[in-house]
Amino acid sequence: MSEPTEQEIRERAHQLWEQAGKPEGREDEFWHAAEQELRNEDKSNTLRTPDTL
Repeated sequence: MSEPTEQEIRERAHQLWEQAGKPEGREDEFWHAAEQELRNEDKSNTLRTPDTL
């Protein structure tokens, strides 16, 4: 299982921020949400098998 890269997190956080109407002062909130989302996405990958857990 690979960790999301900083660039992947940055891009997803930006998407979430735009979807929320570009509020000011909530950068950390969007960064953490994006990071968690990307990590959870990896865990739900259907290609994972017991051998890769």
